[in-house]
Amino acid sequence: GKAPGGGAPGGGGAGGPGGARGGGSVVLARTDIHTVQPGRIEAGIAISGTLRPIETVSVRARLEGDLVALNVREGDAVREGAVLAELERSEQEAALRSAEADVLAARAEATTAQWNLDQTKELHQAGAVAERDLRAAEQTALTAQARLAAAESRVKAAQSLARDTRVTSPVTGVVEKRNVENGERVTRGQELFTVVRADVLELAAAVPARRASALARGLEVRFTADGRAIDGRVARVSPTIDPQSQSVTVFVQVPNGNGVLKGNTFATGQIIERGYDGQLVIPQSAIRQTAASAGAVPFVWKVAGGALARADVKLGIVDEARGVVQVTEGLKPGDEIVVGNVGLLGAGMQVQIIGNESARGPR
Repeated sequence: GKAPGGGAPGGGGAGGPGGARGGGSVVLARTDIHTVQPGRIEAGIAISGTLRPIETVSVRARLEGDLVALNVREGDAVREGAVLAELERSEQEAALRSAEADVLAARAEATTAQWNLDQTKELHQAGAVAERDLRAAEQTALTAQARLAAAESRVKAAQSLARDTRVTSPVTGVVEKRNVENGERVTRGQELFTVVRADVLELAAAVPARRASALARGLEVRFTADGRAIDGRVARVSPTIDPQSQSVTVFVQVPNGNGVLKGNTFATGQIIERGYDGQLVIPQSAIRQTAASAGAVPFVWKVAGGALARADVKLGIVDEARGVVQVTEGLKPGDEIVVGNVGLLGAGMQVQIIGNESARGPR
Protein backbone atom coordinates (compact mmCIF):
# COMPACT_ATOMS: atom_id res chain seq x y z
CA GLY A 1 0.00 0.00 0.00
CA LYS A 2 0.94 3.65 -0.11
CA ALA A 3 2.85 4.68 2.97
CA PRO A 4 1.75 7.79 4.87
CA GLY A 5 4.08 10.76 5.10
CA GLY A 6 4.80 13.31 7.80
CA GLY A 7 6.62 13.06 11.11
CA ALA A 8 10.29 13.16 12.00
CA PRO A 9 12.69 10.88 13.76
CA GLY A 10 13.63 11.57 17.33
CA GLY A 11 17.01 13.02 18.14
CA GLY A 12 17.58 14.89 14.85
CA GLY A 13 21.03 13.47 14.06
CA ALA A 14 24.62 14.67 14.20
CA GLY A 15 26.36 17.00 11.80
CA GLY A 16 27.02 20.59 10.93
CA PRO A 17 24.48 23.37 10.84
CA GLY A 18 23.63 22.98 7.14
CA GLY A 19 25.55 25.23 4.82
CA ALA A 20 27.33 27.03 7.62
CA ARG A 21 30.69 26.22 6.02
CA GLY A 22 31.68 26.58 2.41
CA GLY A 23 34.80 25.41 0.58
CA GLY A 24 37.44 23.14 2.04
CA SER A 25 37.54 19.38 1.64
CA VAL A 26 36.78 16.22 3.53
CA VAL A 27 38.02 12.64 3.22
CA LEU A 28 35.34 9.97 3.69
CA ALA A 29 35.41 6.20 3.68
CA ARG A 30 33.18 4.40 1.22
CA THR A 31 31.27 3.08 4.25
CA ASP A 32 30.38 6.69 5.14
CA ILE A 33 28.38 6.92 1.91
CA HIS A 34 24.93 5.41 1.41
CA THR A 35 23.23 5.06 -1.97
CA VAL A 36 19.53 5.86 -1.71
CA GLN A 37 17.27 3.11 -3.01
CA PRO A 38 13.73 1.82 -2.51
CA GLY A 39 13.23 -0.53 0.42
CA ARG A 40 10.82 -1.68 3.07
CA ILE A 41 9.61 0.45 5.96
CA GLU A 42 7.56 -0.91 8.84
CA ALA A 43 5.22 1.01 11.09
CA GLY A 44 4.47 -0.20 14.57
CA ILE A 45 4.31 0.31 18.31
CA ALA A 46 7.59 0.97 20.08
CA ILE A 47 8.28 -1.28 23.08
CA SER A 48 11.18 -2.02 25.38
CA GLY A 49 11.89 -4.24 28.31
CA THR A 50 13.94 -7.10 29.69
CA LEU A 51 14.08 -10.50 28.02
CA ARG A 52 13.58 -13.17 30.66
CA PRO A 53 13.61 -16.98 30.46
CA ILE A 54 10.14 -18.35 29.73
CA GLU A 55 10.34 -20.73 32.69
CA THR A 56 12.36 -20.85 35.91
CA VAL A 57 12.15 -24.09 37.89
CA SER A 58 13.16 -24.67 41.49
CA VAL A 59 14.57 -28.19 41.90
CA ARG A 60 14.08 -29.44 45.46
CA ALA A 61 15.08 -32.51 47.46
CA ARG A 62 12.28 -35.05 47.86
CA LEU A 63 14.06 -36.79 50.74
CA GLU A 64 16.28 -35.96 53.66
CA GLY A 65 19.79 -37.31 53.22
CA ASP A 66 23.47 -36.79 52.52
CA LEU A 67 24.62 -35.63 49.09
CA VAL A 68 27.10 -38.09 47.62
CA ALA A 69 27.31 -36.71 44.05
CA LEU A 70 26.83 -33.33 42.38
CA ASN A 71 26.91 -33.66 38.61
CA VAL A 72 26.41 -30.07 37.40
CA ARG A 73 27.60 -26.55 38.02
CA GLU A 74 26.06 -23.17 37.31
CA GLY A 75 25.88 -22.52 33.58
CA ASP A 76 25.72 -26.19 32.58
CA ALA A 77 23.12 -27.15 29.98
CA VAL A 78 20.90 -30.06 31.06
CA ARG A 79 18.26 -32.21 29.42
CA GLU A 80 14.93 -33.09 30.97
CA GLY A 81 15.48 -36.07 33.26
CA ALA A 82 19.23 -35.52 33.66
CA VAL A 83 20.57 -36.53 37.09
CA LEU A 84 21.76 -33.34 38.79
CA ALA A 85 22.66 -34.83 42.18
CA GLU A 86 22.49 -38.08 44.14
CA LEU A 87 21.71 -38.78 47.80
CA GLU A 88 23.01 -41.66 49.91
CA ARG A 89 20.61 -44.51 49.10
CA SER A 90 21.70 -47.53 51.18
CA GLU A 91 18.68 -47.18 53.49
CA GLN A 92 16.26 -46.95 50.56
CA GLU A 93 17.88 -49.89 48.77
CA ALA A 94 17.63 -52.04 51.92
CA ALA A 95 13.96 -51.13 52.27
CA LEU A 96 13.39 -52.01 48.62
CA ARG A 97 15.06 -55.42 48.98
CA SER A 98 12.96 -56.15 52.07
CA ALA A 99 9.76 -55.16 50.26
CA GLU A 100 10.67 -57.33 47.27
CA ALA A 101 11.25 -60.29 49.59
CA ASP A 102 7.84 -59.70 51.16
CA VAL A 103 6.29 -59.81 47.69
CA LEU A 104 7.90 -63.18 46.97
CA ALA A 105 6.58 -64.60 50.24
CA ALA A 106 3.11 -63.13 49.71
CA ARG A 107 2.97 -64.43 46.16
CA ALA A 108 3.85 -67.94 47.33
CA GLU A 109 1.20 -67.72 50.04
CA ALA A 110 -1.39 -66.51 47.53
CA THR A 111 -0.50 -69.30 45.10
CA THR A 112 -0.87 -71.91 47.82
CA ALA A 113 -4.18 -70.45 49.02
CA GLN A 114 -5.55 -70.45 45.46
CA TRP A 115 -4.51 -74.09 44.95
CA ASN A 116 -6.20 -75.05 48.22
CA LEU A 117 -9.34 -73.21 47.14
CA ASP A 118 -9.42 -75.01 43.80
CA GLN A 119 -9.08 -78.37 45.54
CA THR A 120 -11.77 -77.51 48.09
CA LYS A 121 -14.17 -76.53 45.30
CA GLU A 122 -13.73 -79.92 43.63
CA LEU A 123 -14.27 -81.76 46.91
CA HIS A 124 -17.31 -79.62 47.70
CA GLN A 125 -18.84 -80.47 44.34
CA ALA A 126 -18.27 -84.16 45.13
CA GLY A 127 -19.96 -83.69 48.50
CA ALA A 128 -16.80 -84.50 50.42
CA VAL A 129 -16.36 -81.04 51.99
CA ALA A 130 -18.82 -78.95 53.94
CA GLU A 131 -19.99 -75.51 52.79
CA ARG A 132 -18.24 -73.81 55.71
CA ASP A 133 -14.89 -75.34 54.66
CA LEU A 134 -15.37 -73.93 51.15
CA ARG A 135 -16.14 -70.46 52.56
CA ALA A 136 -13.05 -70.66 54.78
CA ALA A 137 -10.84 -71.55 51.79
CA GLU A 138 -12.30 -68.65 49.80
CA GLN A 139 -11.58 -66.24 52.66
CA THR A 140 -8.01 -67.52 53.00
CA ALA A 141 -7.41 -66.98 49.26
CA LEU A 142 -8.85 -63.45 49.40
CA THR A 143 -6.70 -62.59 52.42
CA ALA A 144 -3.60 -63.91 50.67
CA GLN A 145 -4.36 -61.83 47.56
CA ALA A 146 -4.84 -58.73 49.71
CA ARG A 147 -1.48 -59.34 51.41
CA LEU A 148 0.16 -59.73 47.99
CA ALA A 149 -1.38 -56.46 46.76
CA ALA A 150 -0.21 -54.66 49.91
CA ALA A 151 3.31 -56.06 49.48
CA GLU A 152 3.41 -54.96 45.84
CA SER A 153 2.30 -51.46 46.91
CA ARG A 154 5.15 -51.37 49.41
CA VAL A 155 7.58 -52.28 46.62
CA LYS A 156 6.30 -49.41 44.48
CA ALA A 157 6.67 -47.01 47.41
CA ALA A 158 10.20 -48.28 48.09
CA GLN A 159 11.09 -47.93 44.40
CA SER A 160 9.79 -44.36 44.45
CA LEU A 161 11.93 -43.53 47.49
CA ALA A 162 14.96 -45.10 45.84
CA ARG A 163 14.33 -43.05 42.69
CA ASP A 164 13.99 -39.90 44.77
CA THR A 165 17.61 -40.26 45.89
CA ARG A 166 18.43 -39.13 42.35
CA VAL A 167 17.63 -35.46 41.84
CA THR A 168 16.66 -34.90 38.20
CA SER A 169 15.94 -31.85 36.07
CA PRO A 170 12.23 -31.44 35.25
CA VAL A 171 13.00 -29.38 32.13
CA THR A 172 15.60 -28.96 29.42
CA GLY A 173 17.51 -25.79 30.19
CA VAL A 174 20.51 -24.27 31.92
CA VAL A 175 21.50 -24.47 35.59
CA GLU A 176 21.19 -20.92 36.90
CA LYS A 177 21.98 -21.63 40.57
CA ARG A 178 23.46 -24.47 42.58
CA ASN A 179 22.76 -23.95 46.26
CA VAL A 180 24.58 -26.95 47.79
CA GLU A 181 27.97 -28.61 47.93
CA ASN A 182 28.89 -32.27 47.90
CA GLY A 183 28.62 -33.99 51.28
CA GLU A 184 25.97 -31.65 52.67
CA ARG A 185 22.95 -33.05 54.44
CA VAL A 186 19.77 -31.75 52.88
CA THR A 187 16.23 -31.72 54.14
CA ARG A 188 13.07 -32.66 52.32
CA GLY A 189 11.85 -29.69 50.27
CA GLN A 190 15.18 -27.85 50.34
CA GLU A 191 16.00 -26.00 47.10
CA LEU A 192 19.09 -27.53 45.53
CA PHE A 193 19.14 -25.98 42.04
CA THR A 194 17.41 -23.42 39.85
CA VAL A 195 17.07 -24.43 36.19
CA VAL A 196 15.88 -21.97 33.55
CA ARG A 197 14.40 -22.65 30.15
CA ALA A 198 16.37 -20.30 27.93
CA ASP A 199 15.33 -21.71 24.54
CA VAL A 200 12.55 -19.12 24.52
CA LEU A 201 12.81 -15.68 26.12
CA GLU A 202 9.84 -13.49 26.98
CA LEU A 203 9.48 -9.75 27.31
CA ALA A 204 6.62 -8.01 29.10
CA ALA A 205 6.08 -4.48 27.81
CA ALA A 206 3.56 -1.75 28.58
CA VAL A 207 1.70 -0.35 25.58
CA PRO A 208 -0.45 2.81 25.86
CA ALA A 209 -4.12 1.93 26.22
CA ARG A 210 -4.98 4.01 23.14
CA ARG A 211 -3.02 1.47 21.05
CA ALA A 212 -4.62 -1.59 22.65
CA SER A 213 -6.98 -2.21 19.75
CA ALA A 214 -3.99 -2.77 17.45
CA LEU A 215 -2.57 -5.57 19.60
CA ALA A 216 -3.15 -9.18 18.65
CA ARG A 217 -1.54 -12.52 19.25
CA GLY A 218 0.88 -13.48 16.48
CA LEU A 219 1.98 -9.98 15.45
CA GLU A 220 5.63 -9.81 14.43
CA VAL A 221 8.08 -7.92 16.62
CA ARG A 222 11.49 -6.59 15.59
CA PHE A 223 14.04 -6.22 18.36
CA THR A 224 17.52 -4.99 18.96
CA ALA A 225 19.14 -6.70 21.93
CA ASP A 226 22.78 -6.97 22.90
CA GLY A 227 23.73 -5.45 19.55
CA ARG A 228 21.79 -8.07 17.59
CA ALA A 229 18.68 -7.79 15.44
CA ILE A 230 16.17 -10.44 16.49
CA ASP A 231 12.59 -11.31 15.64
CA GLY A 232 9.77 -12.39 17.93
CA ARG A 233 6.00 -12.60 18.10
CA VAL A 234 3.26 -11.42 20.42
CA ALA A 235 2.32 -14.44 22.53
CA ARG A 236 -0.28 -12.94 24.86
CA VAL A 237 -2.05 -9.66 25.53
CA SER A 238 -3.42 -8.72 28.94
CA PRO A 239 -7.22 -8.51 28.87
CA THR A 240 -7.31 -5.47 31.18
CA ILE A 241 -5.94 -1.93 31.24
CA ASP A 242 -3.83 -0.84 34.20
CA PRO A 243 -5.88 2.02 35.72
CA GLN A 244 -2.82 3.84 37.06
CA SER A 245 -0.53 3.76 34.03
CA GLN A 246 -3.35 3.51 31.45
CA SER A 247 -1.40 0.83 29.66
CA VAL A 248 -1.86 -2.75 28.50
CA THR A 249 0.79 -5.40 29.10
CA VAL A 250 1.85 -7.35 26.03
CA PHE A 251 4.01 -10.48 26.24
CA VAL A 252 6.44 -11.12 23.41
CA GLN A 253 8.32 -14.39 22.95
CA VAL A 254 11.68 -14.67 21.20
CA PRO A 255 13.13 -18.02 20.05
CA ASN A 256 16.61 -18.58 21.50
CA GLY A 257 17.41 -22.17 20.64
CA ASN A 258 21.09 -21.39 20.06
CA GLY A 259 21.37 -19.72 23.47
CA VAL A 260 23.01 -16.59 22.04
CA LEU A 261 20.80 -14.24 24.06
CA LYS A 262 21.11 -14.31 27.82
CA GLY A 263 18.30 -13.87 30.30
CA ASN A 264 17.76 -10.34 31.64
CA THR A 265 19.05 -8.74 28.42
CA PHE A 266 17.46 -5.34 27.76
CA ALA A 267 15.79 -5.05 24.35
CA THR A 268 14.12 -2.31 22.33
CA GLY A 269 11.96 -2.75 19.28
CA GLN A 270 8.52 -2.40 17.83
CA ILE A 271 5.41 -4.46 17.24
CA ILE A 272 4.84 -4.44 13.49
CA GLU A 273 1.37 -3.21 12.55
CA ARG A 274 1.98 -2.90 8.82
CA GLY A 275 4.81 -2.71 6.30
CA TYR A 276 5.33 -0.86 3.03
CA ASP A 277 7.63 -1.97 0.22
CA GLY A 278 9.14 0.22 -2.49
CA GLN A 279 9.63 3.25 -0.25
CA LEU A 280 12.70 5.50 -0.18
CA VAL A 281 14.37 4.65 3.10
CA ILE A 282 17.67 5.86 4.50
CA PRO A 283 19.59 5.21 7.72
CA GLN A 284 18.53 7.39 10.63
CA SER A 285 22.20 8.26 11.08
CA ALA A 286 22.05 10.24 7.81
CA ILE A 287 19.51 12.72 9.17
CA ARG A 288 20.82 16.10 10.36
CA GLN A 289 18.78 18.99 11.67
CA THR A 290 19.16 22.73 11.53
CA ALA A 291 19.17 24.71 14.74
CA ALA A 292 15.84 25.35 16.44
CA SER A 293 16.19 29.04 15.59
CA ALA A 294 16.35 28.02 11.93
CA GLY A 295 13.22 25.91 12.16
CA ALA A 296 14.80 22.55 13.07
CA VAL A 297 14.56 21.46 9.44
CA PRO A 298 15.72 17.89 8.73
CA PHE A 299 18.28 17.53 5.94
CA VAL A 300 21.00 15.25 4.63
CA TRP A 301 24.38 15.86 3.06
CA LYS A 302 24.30 14.73 -0.56
CA VAL A 303 27.44 14.05 -2.57
CA ALA A 304 27.02 15.47 -6.07
CA GLY A 305 29.77 16.24 -8.57
CA GLY A 306 32.42 15.48 -5.98
CA ALA A 307 31.11 18.08 -3.53
CA LEU A 308 28.66 18.26 -0.62
CA ALA A 309 25.23 19.77 -1.08
CA ARG A 310 22.54 20.18 1.54
CA ALA A 311 19.25 18.49 0.68
CA ASP A 312 16.25 19.30 2.86
CA VAL A 313 14.00 16.28 3.27
CA LYS A 314 10.52 15.48 4.44
CA LEU A 315 10.29 12.39 6.59
CA GLY A 316 7.60 9.78 7.02
CA ILE A 317 7.62 6.60 9.07
CA VAL A 318 10.48 6.04 11.48
CA ASP A 319 11.42 2.36 11.79
CA GLU A 320 13.38 2.29 15.04
CA ALA A 321 13.88 -1.46 14.95
CA ARG A 322 15.65 -1.32 11.59
CA GLY A 323 17.25 2.05 12.20
CA VAL A 324 15.79 3.57 9.04
CA VAL A 325 13.40 6.37 8.15
CA GLN A 326 11.13 6.97 5.17
CA VAL A 327 11.90 9.99 2.97
CA THR A 328 8.82 11.37 1.20
CA GLU A 329 10.46 14.41 -0.45
CA GLY A 330 13.95 15.68 -1.17
CA LEU A 331 15.78 12.59 -2.48
CA LYS A 332 15.55 10.16 -5.38
CA PRO A 333 16.92 6.67 -6.02
CA GLY A 334 20.63 6.71 -6.78
CA ASP A 335 21.44 9.77 -4.68
CA GLU A 336 24.52 9.34 -2.52
CA ILE A 337 24.35 10.71 1.03
CA VAL A 338 26.65 10.86 4.05
CA VAL A 339 25.79 8.66 7.04
CA GLY A 340 27.03 8.77 10.62
CA ASN A 341 28.97 11.41 12.49
CA VAL A 342 31.97 12.23 10.32
CA GLY A 343 32.73 15.68 11.71
CA LEU A 344 31.69 19.19 10.75
CA LEU A 345 30.53 19.38 7.15
CA GLY A 346 29.46 22.25 4.94
CA ALA A 347 27.93 22.90 1.54
CA GLY A 348 30.47 23.07 -1.27
CA MET A 349 33.15 21.03 0.51
CA GLN A 350 35.06 18.81 -1.90
CA VAL A 351 34.72 15.09 -1.10
CA GLN A 352 37.44 12.50 -1.49
CA ILE A 353 36.17 8.94 -1.03
CA ILE A 354 38.63 6.18 -0.15
CA GLY A 355 37.98 2.44 -0.20
CA ASN A 356 35.93 0.37 -2.59
CA GLU A 357 33.26 -1.05 -0.28
CA SER A 358 29.70 -0.27 -1.27
CA ALA A 359 27.26 0.93 1.35
CA ARG A 360 23.85 0.24 -0.09
CA GLY A 361 22.03 -1.17 2.93
CA PRO A 362 20.64 0.86 5.84
CA ARG A 363 23.10 1.07 8.73
